[in-house]
Amino acid sequence: QVQLVESWGGLVQAGGSLRLSCAASGRAFSTYSVGWFRQAPGKEREFVSVISWSVGITDYADSVKGRFTISRDNAKNTVYLQMNSLKPEDTANYYCAARWSAPASRKYGDYDYWGQGTQVTVSS
Repeated sequence: QVQLVESWGGLVQAGGSLRLSCAASGRAFSTYSVGWFRQAPGKEREFVSVISWSVGITDYADSVKGRFTISRDNAKNTVYLQMNSLKPEDTANYYCAARWSAPASRKYGDYDYWGQGTQVTVSS
């Protein structure tokens, strides 16, 4: 089992940057694929990015490709989401999620563990 804690969300102006962190505790974090999802008020939770557990394969939603970068530091049990060129439509609560020893997935139903979320607000 793993526990996830997101941090470093906040308020930023359009065009600015934030780096979210997802810190894990529990079983060997390197064996988990980790995804980032977001949910805005009145909208469904949507996939943002994912990094696989084995060779670190990454995947991004089209809406963030070229602006967001996911990475992981297994020694620190942490996954990061670097978000650049932020837009007002990126405003949402951002969640990280983990699935053990399984390929990266865009489907939130495939994930077993979730953090509590961190709010990102981008002002225009």
